[in-house]
Amino acid sequence: MAAVDSPETQSGGVLGGIRPGSTLGVGSLPHRDGESAARFSLEHFDIAVVPRLPRRSPAEQLVAQAIVGARGVTLGQYGTIAVDVSALDPDAPVVTDLRSDNFAGFRSFLDVASAEGIDGRPVKWQLVGPVTLGLSLTRAGAPVDLAFRVASQTVREHADALCSALADALPESPQLMVLDEPLMADLMEHDFPLPPDTAADLLSGTMAVVQDRAAVGVHCCFDADWPSLLEAGPQVISLPARADVVEVAGYIDRFLDGGGWIAWGAISSDGPIGVTANRSWHSLSSIWCDLVRRGSDPSLLRRQSLLSPRSGLAGHTTSVAEDICRSLREISSRVRDQASATRLVFGA
Repeated sequence: MAAVDSPETQSGGVLGGIRPGSTLGVGSLPHRDGESAARFSLEHFDIAVVPRLPRRSPAEQLVAQAIVGARGVTLGQYGTIAVDVSALDPDAPVVTDLRSDNFAGFRSFLDVASAEGIDGRPVKWQLVGPVTLGLSLTRAGAPVDLAFRVASQTVREHADALCSALADALPESPQLMVLDEPLMADLMEHDFPLPPDTAADLLSGTMAVVQDRAAVGVHCCFDADWPSLLEAGPQVISLPARADVVEVAGYIDRFLDGGGWIAWGAISSDGPIGVTANRSWHSLSSIWCDLVRRGSDPSLLRRQSLLSPRSGLAGHTTSVAEDICRSLREISSRVRDQASATRLVFGA
């Protein structure tokens, strides 16, 4: 189950001990109690994932969890947010209260992980990014400039507090923090309120808060402008394994060449779930073949890849989530069983 100490391990850095093809989750799980969710994560993912549990409580929905503690914002009983523009203050301290309902999944994970003695095992956690949070605040009525300043400050302070809490509980465990940016799929639309370079700067500033203590990444479960997300400087990019990514092969190649890792959303989690992993595996290997034909290094593609569902699993039953995890593990085994990188991307 451990994701460390393989002969194929990359050397150096927080990602240095992670094996190629290791599995991880995107964030949300379908459980209604924190202990079960934490144990599910420890059992089914190579890289243990701190879960969010939006079916347990709307307080753990992506935006609701991230904005809690910010002055001028209140949460409704169904996870909606209301903004008092006159009270918004981007310079006000943000309270990250792990005892609150918003962080019950996080709190349960810390308790279970400490009790199970997993210190030293890689841990991944996810937080909504400042661009998506800023857009959510504008949709709730906040002016654009103020919304993104508040969002940036809020995500930075939460990220710092959560990283510290994990380090206190699991001081030997390498951390991977991933910023979830679903709304950056619309970055190149004419009415998007931020230019791409400003959005990238917001991401960079947030990642910098924990970069000395954790590897940092960005996730978008939709087709996005990947060059703009890569411009922010993540060490991991989490993206859906779809053919469109081949169109940015040059950017992917430079990212891998610079030591970056890709978490491939290898299994669709927003539609019918296949009985076996065959279709998902063939789709992923076909994308890798096309990337190599466009100049990507097959060895780097293999060595610097992780595997995940395309999105969170909260919309499924626990049994379906288990099926998805089994399929991920099957794909992981196929990645690791390849005799060589050349065979992996070109072998039939």
